[in-house]
Amino acid sequence: MIGLSVWGGSDTATVDDVVTRVRTAASEGFPSIWFPQTAGLDALTALAVAAVSVPTIRLGTAVVPIQGRHPIPLAQQALTVADAAGPGRFTLGVGVTHAVVSEGWYGVPYRDVVTLFGEELEALDGLLSTRRQAEVEGAHLTARLKLSVPVAPPGLVVAALGPKMLRLAGRLSDGTVTWMTGPKTLATQVVPQITAAAAEAGRPAPRVIAGLPICVTGSREEARDRIRPILAGSARMPSYGRQLAAEGLDDPVDLAYIGDEAEVAGRLASLEGIGVTELLANVIGTEEEVARTRSFLVQWDGG
Repeated sequence: MIGLSVWGGSDTATVDDVVTRVRTAASEGFPSIWFPQTAGLDALTALAVAAVSVPTIRLGTAVVPIQGRHPIPLAQQALTVADAAGPGRFTLGVGVTHAVVSEGWYGVPYRDVVTLFGEELEALDGLLSTRRQAEVEGAHLTARLKLSVPVAPPGLVVAALGPKMLRLAGRLSDGTVTWMTGPKTLATQVVPQITAAAAEAGRPAPRVIAGLPICVTGSREEARDRIRPILAGSARMPSYGRQLAAEGLDDPVDLAYIGDEAEVAGRLASLEGIGVTELLANVIGTEEEVARTRSFLVQWDGG
């Protein structure tokens, strides 16, 4: 049985908004909820507040870009959220975002971003482990410190799509969280590559958290037409466009699981067999469809 989580959304304007969405998800029965780091609130600070305000439900970031965040203060932030949440409740998801963001927002060249990320991840792996120590002297950053934060470590996952990032994720983290990645690519590329890298590094089998757009509806074609423009924006990003091509699809809405309960359940049933450990449901649609979908997911809960 695979785990279940829900997307918290990228449109939260206040800490109260984040807390409300976490509380709603918990009351509905979702075991986990994930939030991105965008141009708004600091996601980690907001989740520290939510962790105290709403007990039990697991929390995660999907994802925090490493640009502009040195691994030492980022690790301290993550450990602080983990302390507020308690053991086993928080996972730090990190990634390299997109070239337009890296270069446009932060002025960080994207050309060698995988090397930069490798140094960041090596430091985070050490600082968030029970060792609480980093000894990294790289081409892009230095991190030499032993932290004195006696809390249970948070999880650490990576937004990894390409082979180099998947190898880093398998070697230096607990797994990967994906978006715009379909079942064919998960089965033939993502799962085998990250699993092999983890095994080679002597790490446990990795978490594979698959972010997928889901809409339970009685009007499948109408819903596809409404949802298509939403996904088209993501598909224009080069990394997501490559995932669409790898899946052999031209229309990004084909990545979405849209249909009635039986149809969506049938598509979800294949995820565990290909090595997905958690469904991260990005619930989309009308207000009625969103309510119907969230109710279905909680009852489905991994099959």
